[in-house]
Amino acid sequence: MTDQAFRFPRFFVTAPAPCPYLPGRTERKVFAELKGHDAGEMNEALGRIGFRRSQNVVYRPNCDFCQACVSLRVLAQRFRPSRSQQRLARRNADLEIHACEPWSTDEQWQLLRRYLAHRHPNGGMASMDSGDFADMVEQSPVDTVVVEYREPSVDGRPGKLVGACLTDKLSDGLSMIYSFYDTGPEARAGLGSYIILDHITRAGAAGLPHVYLGYWIEGCDRMNYKTRYQPAEILLSGQWQPMAPPVPEASAERLAHQGGG
Repeated sequence: MTDQAFRFPRFFVTAPAPCPYLPGRTERKVFAELKGHDAGEMNEALGRIGFRRSQNVVYRPNCDFCQACVSLRVLAQRFRPSRSQQRLARRNADLEIHACEPWSTDEQWQLLRRYLAHRHPNGGMASMDSGDFADMVEQSPVDTVVVEYREPSVDGRPGKLVGACLTDKLSDGLSMIYSFYDTGPEARAGLGSYIILDHITRAGAAGLPHVYLGYWIEGCDRMNYKTRYQPAEILLSGQWQPMAPPVPEASAERLAHQGGG
C-alpha cells in the first residue's frame, strides 16, 4: 500500500438494512478494507474519527437522516470507580486474567454460543458457526489480543472460562471489539461490567488515555451501560467532547418531585 492509498483508502457503502437498535429505521455503513504494512496506522487514524474494526474491515454508520450512533471513549487516566463499581471489582478480584494471542479455541466458542443464545438469540451473530468465530478472532491485521477471565485454577489446572474480550491495542488506548461472558443461572453477576472495568484499569496502568467502547445511542436502553464509566468523551461533528454524566436515579427522582426538567 502506498502512502497515497493510506491517505485515501477506498470506501464502500452497504445497502440499507433494518436498524438493530431503533425500530422503524434503516441503517447503512461506510467501510474500507484494512491491509498492507500500515493497516495499524490506518485503523488508528480512522478509529479516532468514529470507525470500528471487524476482522480486516473498518466501518462507521452512514445512515440517511439519522446520526444517533455516537462514538464513546472512557478517559482511563481520570476514571474513578463508583462505590458499586468498587464492590464489583472486589467480588471478582479472584478471577485469573490473561491476554492471549488471537487464536480461537473451542472453549471460547462454546462460551460465545451460550452468551448469544441467552442475550442475543435473534441478533445478527446468532447464525455464526465455529468457522465464523475463528475468522472474527484471527483475521486481524492489527495488534489484537483475547483477554480471558477464568475462575481460580485448581491443582495447576486452569479454571473455567467465564468471560473473554477481543481487544485491539492502540497507541492511545484499548478498543474493546467484542466481549462475551457466562450468563447462566450460576454465573457471576456483573461480569460484562467487570470486563469493562478491568480494561479501564489496564489502560490506566499502562499510561494509555482511552478505552474505546464503540457506539452509544441516547435513549437506547441497550446502550445505557456505557454511560456508567465516567469521565467519558463522545464524538460530535468530528470533535471529541466531554460527555455529560448520567443523572443518578435517586437524583432524577428528587428533581421530578421538585419540578426539575
